[in-house]
Amino acid sequence: MKILPDNIKGLILDMDGVLWQDTAPIGDLPRIFAHIKQLGLGVTMATNNSSQTPEQYVQRLAKFGVQVEPWQVVTSSLAVAALLKTHFPAGTPLFAIGENGVRQALSDAGYDLLPIEKAAQAEAVVMGIDRLINFEKIAEAALLVRAGKPFFATNTDRTFPTPRGQIPGAGSWISVITSASDVHPIVAGKPSPYMMEMAAMRLGTSPADTLVVGDRLETDISGGQAFGSPSALVLSGVSTLAQAQAWTPAIDIIVADLATLLGA
Repeated sequence: MKILPDNIKGLILDMDGVLWQDTAPIGDLPRIFAHIKQLGLGVTMATNNSSQTPEQYVQRLAKFGVQVEPWQVVTSSLAVAALLKTHFPAGTPLFAIGENGVRQALSDAGYDLLPIEKAAQAEAVVMGIDRLINFEKIAEAALLVRAGKPFFATNTDRTFPTPRGQIPGAGSWISVITSASDVHPIVAGKPSPYMMEMAAMRLGTSPADTLVVGDRLETDISGGQAFGSPSALVLSGVSTLAQAQAWTPAIDIIVADLATLLGA
């Protein structure tokens, strides 16, 4: 049975929960991507996971037997770096909590990333997922934000899917700063439509002919709907069928996984 609407020219795919869970691929990814090509669809990946660079995601997909180009990967790290450019010039000192993805994106954008010993000199705080987070980093960020320094976040996903279940995501740690400062961050990642705009621009498609595919209602689906695109929820990640059926506005497509959506 055909599920994909006839007018769709491009796909914006989430990755965690859509293409894989932790180190385990979801379905036969080489066959799925070959089918996307056969359908004549453009494809980009848009992930809130800020831990890795686009090049690292390309390498990860290659290990699963899928060949893509770095331009096809849009991360919340790239989005927050682009967002910062609208607020601060290159060379601005920042205190960044995050892994290689966010630090590389900010460095490539020309920002000065301060070590924790010089955090007090920062003009803004940027936060993404950091699996080496500790009390000292949290304390410095809270002090800066309480002192009035602008607070930016790659994303606010509270959890992160793994084969064993959900573990704390960037949003769980960001909530500590919010609790300690009463300040909510400016968020670059989904559900802000900013990442969708970046991805669609790279595809050369309009919102109406771009299908946003994700596994999380409050980020992927909400972001796609905010962008004005049709949306498809796959049940291979975080959100459940019951949650999806109760979601408003209604989701265009709900399927088990990406292979089912594409008929691959």
